[in-house]
Amino acid sequence: MSDKSKKAEARQRAHAAGLYPAPLNEGRSRNMSANRRAETKPEIALRKALFKLGYRYRKDHLLRLGDGMRVKPDIVFTARKVAIFVDGCFWHVCPEHGRQPTTNEWYWTPKLRRNMERDESVNTALNAAGWRVLRFWEHEQVPDAVGAVVAALEQTEHEFDPTSGDRHFSTNQPQTRGS
Repeated sequence: MSDKSKKAEARQRAHAAGLYPAPLNEGRSRNMSANRRAETKPEIALRKALFKLGYRYRKDHLLRLGDGMRVKPDIVFTARKVAIFVDGCFWHVCPEHGRQPTTNEWYWTPKLRRNMERDESVNTALNAAGWRVLRFWEHEQVPDAVGAVVAALEQTEHEFDPTSGDRHFSTNQPQTRGS
């Protein structure tokens, strides 16, 4: 049995068990399958801009934190302990562009809530481990995000207060923490 058919069978069993909804149609299924966890266009644009300025970083680098928590930020500056996430507006419930799905709300509402809760716990764990966390929405302008990252990298460690700031860095309101 091929890997593709095994996945299709597993998907059918999960649909039948009510673990998650069956796609409305094949087109919707293709669209959702095409969503990426990493290597998104906004993330790549930010990485390219930082690289062009001479910054070197790790991408999707696994960080093992206390209590067994494992985190893979989109961009990591290990020596400076800066972790950067580029969050999708739908998946992380952007206040400007995020929207509640109108189909299969029973599945999507708790899933999106868990994503937000996971973001908060990741931010808390990283901050407790001495990391600076910057989060940007996918719709934010690359030059604004680059400016915030450069400022964070240049800021001295004693100026960093991991308990301040909002959940996401806003390019309109400078903050010491972008999480």
